[in-house]
Amino acid sequence: MFKKGDKIGIVVLSNGIDKNKKEQVKQLIVEIKNLGLVPIIGEYIYSEENHCLLIAQKKAKVLMDFYKNKDIKAIFDISGGNLANEILPFIDFEIIKNNYKLFFGYSDLTTVINAIYSNTKNPCYLYQIKNIVLDNKEKQICGFNESFFKGKDDIFKFDYEFLRGDNMKGVVIGGNIRCFLKLAGTSYIPDFKDKILFLESRSGKSPLMISFFNQLKQMNVFEDIRGIILGTFTQMEREDSCPDIKQIALDITKEYNIPIVKTNEIGHGSDSKCIVIGKEYNLSK
Repeated sequence: MFKKGDKIGIVVLSNGIDKNKKEQVKQLIVEIKNLGLVPIIGEYIYSEENHCLLIAQKKAKVLMDFYKNKDIKAIFDISGGNLANEILPFIDFEIIKNNYKLFFGYSDLTTVINAIYSNTKNPCYLYQIKNIVLDNKEKQICGFNESFFKGKDDIFKFDYEFLRGDNMKGVVIGGNIRCFLKLAGTSYIPDFKDKILFLESRSGKSPLMISFFNQLKQMNVFEDIRGIILGTFTQMEREDSCPDIKQIALDITKEYNIPIVKTNEIGHGSDSKCIVIGKEYNLSK
């Protein structure tokens, strides 16, 4: 996918990076360069320059300029938070469709990633590049290098267990459950027909997840999809919330009998692997 010397764009489409984390961003740039890539830093990266409503259109322009730049091979968002969906009305999906690039982001970027897939059918990568400077940096750097430079599947292959059923096949959509549901009722949400729905969460206990799953049920999502992949639900799993996410998913979808798998390798953890939104997956026991 990449070769040495490829240029990549760095953007912040959700909340600006806190000024106290500027050193982390500097370290990230160093590691990206060590991988052999050439990072091009977009505007409006930090919180002090990314704090008002009028910034959404400007951030979208940064994204569009990177898509129009023929020298940029891929775009990595390094943010998270709450604000990514505000740029959606300012995205030109025709430009994205006609200038395909690898796009990476996670968490709140679930909104942008699914909107891109829904409106262009271009796949996007649910993955946070900042993992290469966090707790599991050595493993992440190795996996990134093996997967994106050598064409192996280290960062894409994840372990899972079936909670119901024994196989599922379909194009994956979804991401962070809270952020994905921001797209409900909009033109940006993907068609659920015959899809596999991936869901994960950083925060939130059992009552909130029960609410989210019931919202999906009331949207008739479970009538259309071919399966569910549950990623990590960080707070719930850290605090042993009861019922756990497995039981919530099984109970609320029981009348549909759709296959469900659970993986502990994709989510908000610094050890997270990558899942591709818009790619067909075929999982079996």
